[in-house]
Amino acid sequence: MDEIIHQPMRLKIMAALNTLRAQEELDFSRLKAIVEATDGNLGAHIGTLEKAGYVAVSKTFAGKRPRTGLRMTREGRKAFAGHVAALREILEGA
Repeated sequence: MDEIIHQPMRLKIMAALNTLRAQEELDFSRLKAIVEATDGNLGAHIGTLEKAGYVAVSKTFAGKRPRTGLRMTREGRKAFAGHVAALREILEGA
């Protein structure tokens, strides 16, 4: 089990990002609504995931409005798949 991903909010974030294609991004505001987090709480968890190399963050502008995009890295996908496999082993009693 991956201790970084195991935390419930980070598990939700990774699960949401895992639904995207490899280079596809999810907007910070949309992710916040999906995982039902506050800006600060989500930002802190994203920082942890980014530091681990599991999530990539991009900052752009849409007109004059800042936009934060998030995507799971290749390393993040591998770690998430391993974590899910470990959970399945527990659930299946292996």
